[in-house]
Amino acid sequence: MSGRSARHALPALAIVMVATVAVFLIGRQWEPAMVALVGGIAAVLLARGREDDAPTTPVAEPQESPLGQVLDAVADPVLLVSAGRVTLANRAARTLLGTHIIGEDARVAIRHPAAAAALAAPGGQPVELVGIGARDRRWEMRVAAVSDDLAVVDLIDRTEYAAAERMRVDFVANASHELRTPLASILGYIETLGEEAGEEPAIRKRFLKIMMDEARRMQRLVEDLLSLSRIEADKYRLPDQPIDLGVLLGEVCVELRSSGSARAADVECVVAEGIGTIAGDRAQLSQLFHNLLGNAMKYGRAATPVIARIDRVPTGVAIIVTDQGDGIAPEHLPRLTERFYRADPGRSRSLGGTGLGLAIVKHVAERHRGRLDIASRVGVGTTVTVTLPPPPSGSLPGSTVMKA
Repeated sequence: MSGRSARHALPALAIVMVATVAVFLIGRQWEPAMVALVGGIAAVLLARGREDDAPTTPVAEPQESPLGQVLDAVADPVLLVSAGRVTLANRAARTLLGTHIIGEDARVAIRHPAAAAALAAPGGQPVELVGIGARDRRWEMRVAAVSDDLAVVDLIDRTEYAAAERMRVDFVANASHELRTPLASILGYIETLGEEAGEEPAIRKRFLKIMMDEARRMQRLVEDLLSLSRIEADKYRLPDQPIDLGVLLGEVCVELRSSGSARAADVECVVAEGIGTIAGDRAQLSQLFHNLLGNAMKYGRAATPVIARIDRVPTGVAIIVTDQGDGIAPEHLPRLTERFYRADPGRSRSLGGTGLGLAIVKHVAERHRGRLDIASRVGVGTTVTVTLPPPPSGSLPGSTVMKA
C-alpha cells in the first residue's frame, strides 16, 4: 500500500470499527455488527486497491492484518469468503478447521453437505452442522452476503444447548412415565372396586393397600422433583449455615430407628471427633444422609452392616456410606447420578425408589462445592463418598460410634 492510500485507509478502518460497535450496542446482535464490520473493511480495501497504481503487495497473515486482529478477538469461528474461497479466518476458525483453509474452496474447508448448500445461497436460514471438530459437536452456521462475491460465515457452537435440550426432553418423558405408571394402577383399582369386587372385604382391603402404596410412590416422586428443583435454584448461592455434621448424622440415625425399618438395626454411624462445623444447608445435608443411607439399606443384603462414617481427609471432610450387597456393574457407575437412571429398574421400583436419590446427592454435593465418588464391586458391595470443603476448626483424635 502506498503512503497516501495508507493514510486514507487507517482513518476509514477506525470509522468502520466505531460503526460496528455502534451497531452491536444498538441491536445487541452480533450478526448485523459482523456484517457491518466485514463489509466496511472490505469496502476500504477495495477503495485502497483503486488508489494504488502499482501492483498490490501480498495480503498480510490473518493475525497480522487489521481485520484479522479484530476477528481473532471473536470467540466464534468466523470466515471471510470471496468468490467461493476462504480469504480470511479468525483464530477460532483456524483452530477448528485447520490453518490450511486460507485460500481453499469454502466447501472443502467446511466439509459438510448442508454447509455447501448454504454457501451456494448466502443470506438464507441458518443451518445445523453435526460432526465438525468432533463427532457429537453441533454448530449453527450463518452465511451473510456482503456483496455479490463476498460473504461472511459465522459458526456458533450449539453443543451445550443441544445437550441441555436433550436432557430436558428426556427429563419430561421420564417424569411423565414415572407418574403415569402408578396413576394408571390407581385408576385401574378404583374402577375394579367400583364393580362387584369392591363388595368383598378382603379384596377391597388388598386393593386399597396397593392404591395407597402407589399414591405414596407418586408423593415421593413429586417431593424429590421439588427438592431437585430447589437445589438447582440455589446452585450458585453458597450455603452459610453453621452445621455440625456429627450431630446431624446422629439425628438421622435416631429417625431411622424410629421409622421401624427392618434394617435400622444394621446401621452404624461413626463420627470422628474434632470434625467441627462446616458452612452448609441443614435441610439439604439431612436429605443427603437420608438418601445415601436409604440406598444402602435397600440394596445391601439383610443382616449385613450399613456403615455411615464422617472423617477428616486431606481435602476436607468425607461422608462415607458403605453397604454389603450385590454391587453395581462398572458400566453403570458413570450414569448413576443421571435422573431416573437405574441399574436394575424392576428392583428399584419394587423397593420404592424414584430414580432421583443419587441425582439429589450429586447436586447437594455440588452446591456445597464438594465431590461425589461411587465405588462398587459386584458381589461385595458399594461405597459412596461425598467430600466437602474443610471446616475452619482443627481435628482431635478419637471417634464416636452411634448405633441406629
